[in-house]
Amino acid sequence: MSISFRFVMTAGFSFGLLISAQHDAQAHFQKMIPSTNVVTQETGRNVDIDLTFTHPMTNGPAMEMARPVRFGIQTNGKKTDLDDNLVEKTVDGKAAFDATISIDRPGGYALYVEPAPYFEPSEGKYIIQYTKTIIDAFDAGEEWDQMVGFPVEIEPLTRPYGIWTGNVFSGIVRHNGEPVPFAEVEIEYANDGSITLPNDSFSTQVIKADGNGVFTYAMPRDGWWAFAALVEDGTMAAPGSDDQVPVERGGVIWVKTNAMD
Repeated sequence: MSISFRFVMTAGFSFGLLISAQHDAQAHFQKMIPSTNVVTQETGRNVDIDLTFTHPMTNGPAMEMARPVRFGIQTNGKKTDLDDNLVEKTVDGKAAFDATISIDRPGGYALYVEPAPYFEPSEGKYIIQYTKTIIDAFDAGEEWDQMVGFPVEIEPLTRPYGIWTGNVFSGIVRHNGEPVPFAEVEIEYANDGSITLPNDSFSTQVIKADGNGVFTYAMPRDGWWAFAALVEDGTMAAPGSDDQVPVERGGVIWVKTNAMD
């Protein structure tokens, strides 16, 4: 009887570890994917944008997304607020947003969002993912390395559009404008359900920047890829409490690759 009891406890403990490992393997990513990142006469000027807080590689589940602190677009150093373009929707029973914008002039555009802080109880911390993607309009080829001015942000060293599958993407992780030596960068692919993972370790790729904050990653499949540079910075009071908990600030950039047929 005692042997049986110890077996049950061990099995239960192992199952708990398995569930915990599965949760930890799924990284949180602020999704911000436009219908195109290269605007041409053929694509038309309207760009539809999906804003969902989710686990991209496992195609969900989504998490509750509060209305963003700010959502906008930048070109030539000028920011335009796009909050009025946001339309709330539901993904996996959680709040998310869509938006449609129109780009009618040539140029390089940084589409960006600062989400409201999200408290993750299992990690005991807040998550804020400052997210951007770069859109080229009418073959301008300009400002693809522009910075929005987020507390944590990735400065692209590779032009983040017009990229073939198998090419590498390089960037510099910056915190308050300064490079972050050996910063951790998490990478996920926006899986539409067509990819089956061999095991949970394939969900999130994890790399480190070098001593100058520079990282490089080769993207093996066509589609959208997210790079998230993570920095713990400051504290905030936990919900319903005066206890201070850490704030994880992520600088996220979405990059699209195309297959060379």
